[in-house]
Amino acid sequence: MTSHTDNVVPVPDVFPVEQMSGDDDEDTALLRGMLEQAKKYIQSFSWCDSIISSYFAGGVGKVFAIFLFKINSSRRDVDSWEWIFVGDMPPAYLPLADAPSKMAAFETYLEGMARWVAVAREGREPQPEDCCPPVNVPPTPERAEELDSRLRTLSEVIRPFFE
Repeated sequence: MTSHTDNVVPVPDVFPVEQMSGDDDEDTALLRGMLEQAKKYIQSFSWCDSIISSYFAGGVGKVFAIFLFKINSSRRDVDSWEWIFVGDMPPAYLPLADAPSKMAAFETYLEGMARWVAVAREGREPQPEDCCPPVNVPPTPERAEELDSRLRTLSEVIRPFFE
């Protein structure tokens, strides 16, 4: 197992979660709660044996946050660095290899969820060729509209936290 001090973070502009702070004490507490959500989410996958280190990429408490985790996995096909997205949106993960910066991760998340919205508007389950992230709600036109509204807010209001 690699120790924390042996880690070289492969992206700029992220910092250890121990240094994470929000705009005020309440925001910091909300972000810490989101960190716990992100940890539980990634650890819910059988391929995540353990979290080695955790980094904060940005966000707004209770709304949306991105974390970068270095993980141990017994599977060779799993990237050891994973972006984790949590908040008032469906959680998701994305291998660092698919998004080399926090802004690329943010954009990739938005694009993936927009694909899910398009499929859900048709009222059908996403297929592998749709390249949609898993979303833990039924793909209905009503859910699509709810998520689309949240995506617009993320794009307009939260984007500056990742630029």
